Amino acid sequence: MTTRERRLVAGTVLVMSLPLALVMAMTRQQPLLSSAAYEWSRMPVTPTAVGEKRTVLDGPTHTLANLEIHVTTLNPGEFAHAAHQHPEEELMVVQEGTVQALVQGAFTKVGPGSVIFQAPNLMHSIQNVGRTRAVYHVIKWRALPTAAQKP
Repeated sequence: MTTRERRLVAGTVLVMSLPLALVMAMTRQQPLLSSAAYEWSRMPVTPTAVGEKRTVLDGPTHTLANLEIHVTTLNPGEFAHAAHQHPEEELMVVQEGTVQALVQGAFTKVGPGSVIFQAPNLMHSIQNVGRTRAVYHVIKWRALPTAAQKP
């Protein structure tokens, strides 16, 4: 084998290895979430410009590609973020305060104990419309692909 042929083979191997390395990195699995209890005082708290966020969990389960649960605290008058949409379904459970949620194009005012369900790909947002802080739990999930969705 000539030097030119060796360089050609080495270059080809390098070029062909890059996509494989990318695929392996992209499909690297996080460990599946297991049964657990999450104590309020141990949840990591992240201050935000509009209040704070407590992360409960975020990862794959046995039946979901991803399950994310966090708790948002909104200061009076604040929106969590601008109206947006995403492909995942999302459930919000109001713990305290009064919020208005953008649901199917209209704002709906709800209080403690209320549940808000946001279907996929619909614009939604949430605002604290009370005089005290609002606290709500967010549960967002992404399903595993079905047989019909798999390539």
